Amino acid sequence: MKTKTYIPPIKSQGIKTKLVDWINNLVLSSGVALNANWYEPFFGTGVVGFNSPLQGRFIVGDTNPHIIRFYTDLQNGIINKSLMREYLKEAGNILACAEENGYAYYREIKNRFNRENSPLDFIFLSRAGFNGMMRFNKKGEWNIPFCKKPNRFAAPYITKICNQVEAIQRIILSKPWTFHNVHFEEIITMAGEGDIIYCDPPYFGRYVDYYNGWTEADEEHLFHLLSNTKAKFILSTWHHNAYRENEMITKYWDCFNIQTKDHFYHSGGKVENRNSIVEALIYNFQPVTRQERKQEKVELTLF
Repeated sequence: MKTKTYIPPIKSQGIKTKLVDWINNLVLSSGVALNANWYEPFFGTGVVGFNSPLQGRFIVGDTNPHIIRFYTDLQNGIINKSLMREYLKEAGNILACAEENGYAYYREIKNRFNRENSPLDFIFLSRAGFNGMMRFNKKGEWNIPFCKKPNRFAAPYITKICNQVEAIQRIILSKPWTFHNVHFEEIITMAGEGDIIYCDPPYFGRYVDYYNGWTEADEEHLFHLLSNTKAKFILSTWHHNAYRENEMITKYWDCFNIQTKDHFYHSGGKVENRNSIVEALIYNFQPVTRQERKQEKVELTLF
């Protein structure tokens, strides 16, 4: 299945944009009904959930309060396309004319965000920070340096972001969404038989920030939660790269079904650190074929 992928306005390294179709094909082969409920405990940018083919309720969470606040404000109409355009246009003009090649203004916005946690400042920082990274220090403060591109908020770029805001807001308003700033266990334990859980936790040994730190104890806890759920689940993780394998696969996950796919991440401070990786989808069901899915629809229509 190849469909249009809606890209969220929040930018972050490791976003699953290019893997959405792969994940959706597995969702559709899971055997859950199209009106099944979607549970996502590691929401992040939300690119997978916002492109889900399901039509039920969407119950999502993340430990990063800024992500949850931004999407809640979109849902409640506090943020919209027009407001985002006005904000980014003003910020872009100031940035382009600022001294120190724009760094002083970036620092001003960063300090304001760390005091006030404005969702608009959050989008600015995620777009003006180095390499689209999202990282916070031990105090929960934004901790990414400036990308040193003062003219990055040109009119076409602002329009692109605003169109993303509009599209995602439309998706949120078209389905019943609930956003939670909670630990992943709370979302997973809400799901039951007939539901599907999609998990994209921080990758063990690869990426950590202070809202989404990840240890082996976390991986083991997630394993036990998913092993005991009555819902169907899909877990995204990394399988191996040219240098090493993900030891968590053999230690915990190889008792489930696994699919793999080569993927290249455009992340890392240096070009030589941006390498391909083999992604894995781990799941607890036997996929149904497209023909079986069609037959299921025929039988439902007949009865």
